[in-house]
Amino acid sequence: MATLIDYKEYNGIDNMRIDSELLEDAVKKQEKEPILRFYGWVPACVSLGRNQTEEHINVSFCKENNIDIVKRVTGGRGLLHDDEVTYSFVCPCDYLDGGESIIKSYKEISSALMEGLKLLGIEAELGNKKQRSASFDYCMSLSTGADLCYKGKKIIGSAQYRHQNYILQHGSILFSYNKEIIEKIFNEKTDENSITCIKEINSSLTRKDIVEAMKKGFNSYFTSLYL
Repeated sequence: MATLIDYKEYNGIDNMRIDSELLEDAVKKQEKEPILRFYGWVPACVSLGRNQTEEHINVSFCKENNIDIVKRVTGGRGLLHDDEVTYSFVCPCDYLDGGESIIKSYKEISSALMEGLKLLGIEAELGNKKQRSASFDYCMSLSTGADLCYKGKKIIGSAQYRHQNYILQHGSILFSYNKEIIEKIFNEKTDENSITCIKEINSSLTRKDIVEAMKKGFNSYFTSLYL
């Protein structure tokens, strides 16, 4: 039976540690069923992809404003985690129909996320890679086939890591975002035409609504889940 870890807030170091430990534990025990986790970030935190350094961010601003900085085991660009719901999904590669393919596995997990958004009245679609507009580019300003968009604007950004035939994919479901803070952290303009959030689409929705919809979305898409 699948494992569900319900929404809880942690600091950035603990959030990334928990995700990594869930993956390592699944490998060690050779788990056959997936693990689905939801979480938030307190205080706000910048996560950097596994191959990134801090050179592209304003470290002094983060320290002055109590914003943590952590590294992710997954790849991708830097991201501010603040007013959002984050999901993580751990499973053996062969749990997914296209688990041997990074692209196909992204699309399968994204399809479950799309089912959840649909329950919130949000019809999302897979993103398309956009041309870079800056030397660094804020993660949520770019959309790829691993991400989900609403009316052409990115709403969920995801990243993946594989270890011994197991997958860890986690991603940010934006509840709201602060354009000014993002620009100060990443030293570049934020393209509001490329990003959207739950509050912009339907301000009556809550984090609890998001989590409950996503649980149902995953359960609906992966019919073997009994969450």
